[in-house]
Amino acid sequence: MTASPVRVLLVDDQPLVRSGLRVIMADHPDLEVVGQASTGAEAVQLAKGVCPDVVVMDIRMPGMDGIEATRLITAGPATARVLVLTTFDEDDHVYGALRAGASGFMVKDMALDDILTAIRVVAAGDALIAPGVTRRLIAEFAGRPEAAPARSPRLIEGITDREREVLTLVGRGRSNTEIAEDLFITVATAKSHVSRLLTKLGARDRVQLVITAYETGLVTLPG
Repeated sequence: MTASPVRVLLVDDQPLVRSGLRVIMADHPDLEVVGQASTGAEAVQLAKGVCPDVVVMDIRMPGMDGIEATRLITAGPATARVLVLTTFDEDDHVYGALRAGASGFMVKDMALDDILTAIRVVAAGDALIAPGVTRRLIAEFAGRPEAAPARSPRLIEGITDREREVLTLVGRGRSNTEIAEDLFITVATAKSHVSRLLTKLGARDRVQLVITAYETGLVTLPG
C-alpha cells in the first residue's frame, strides 16, 4: 500500500521561492504542495483549512513574521510541523523560531535535495537541527541579557544521571552516534535514552531538548 504524500504548505513573501519549491516537489510523488502563502497571517489561516503535514516557513515577511505565525500554528489543534527558512547571516532569528515551536530549520541556499530531505525528516516526526547551528544558537542565547536559566532546575528532576548526561550532550549538538561514542554505549542505547527524555520532559522533539538543556543551565559556554 502506497503511503500518502506529505502535505506541504509553502510560506514565503518571494513568489520565486515558492514557485521554485513547488516545481521541484512536483517531480517527487511523496510530496504534495497543498497551499502557498506570502504572509504569516495568510499562513495561519491556510493551515487551518488545508491541514498540511509540514509548513515551510520563511521568517522575514511583511506584517506577521514567520516566528509569530509558527507560534500560532503550533499552538493550535492541528498537527502541522514547521520547518523554518533562514540564512546564516540571519540565524539570530532561528532561536526565536525554535522557541515558537518550529521543528527545525533550513538554509535557503541549501542543495534542493537537502531541502526535500529536511521536509521529509520533519514530516516523519523528527527534528532537523545541525550540530554547528546548535552551537551557534547556544552562543546567541548566552549573549542575551535574559540568558540566565529561565526555568527552575526542578523541571528536569525525574531523569537519571545517565539521561542527564545524554541531555547535556544533545544540548551540545551531539548526534546519537556521537553520544554513543562519548559515553561508550551503543547507538541504539543512546537513541533509547533520547526517546525516554522526550517522554519524561514532555518534549515534542530534539529541538526542545536542546532548548531545555541550555535554558536550565545544563549547557553553558566557556566563560
